[in-house]
Amino acid sequence: MPAPGSSKLSRAPQKGQQTKAVIVDAALNLAAQIGLEGLSIGALAEVTGMSKSGVFAHFGSREELQISVVREYHARFEQEVFYPAMQAPRGLPRLRALFANWMKRTSAEIDSGCIYISGAVEFDDRPGPVRDALAESVNTWLAAMLRAVLQAQEEGQLRADADAKQISFEIHALILALHYEARFLRSPDSLARANAGFDNILARCATPEALAASAAASSRRLKPVR
Repeated sequence: MPAPGSSKLSRAPQKGQQTKAVIVDAALNLAAQIGLEGLSIGALAEVTGMSKSGVFAHFGSREELQISVVREYHARFEQEVFYPAMQAPRGLPRLRALFANWMKRTSAEIDSGCIYISGAVEFDDRPGPVRDALAESVNTWLAAMLRAVLQAQEEGQLRADADAKQISFEIHALILALHYEARFLRSPDSLARANAGFDNILARCATPEALAASAAASSRRLKPVR
């Protein structure tokens, strides 16, 4: 038999974790609008309807709160962008899926903002744990993109003499340009231009066989059903 009161003890940490998750979710939504630097214990207390001491008890400092938001954003980014793309075959199909998912995520954040991008602006010249957490998250993602490029080379779908790091850099640049032009400049054709930029990278770096296979696959998808 469980010891008297053990069920209450087991429920306490679970409730605490749930409350912390609610606070982090509210903080993530708030940070998307006003940035990580705009987060405060007081603002979150007001949004969640909790006391300042109640919010503070789950984090201990504003810095810990900011780091928790960065980690939660990264976890959601992986769930929406990275893991679904891993279902695609290695090579260009997976690279295309990573870019398409990233584009979809970026497009959804045009109104709310991207914490990776806004955080880089806020903390690019401010060393410390928050900047480290942001940089670690971004570097983890960029390493995954580079790995996908290298795998496409291993599969013989990107030229062996192509600069994998340059390809990854240009793909990242397309996303940054999309976010800037769509969110700040409100350019209506920014999404189409980002897609065209990705196609240009493949036209320059993919092998003729991979391009032919990709064109054939696109033709089959566009063929009308009779």
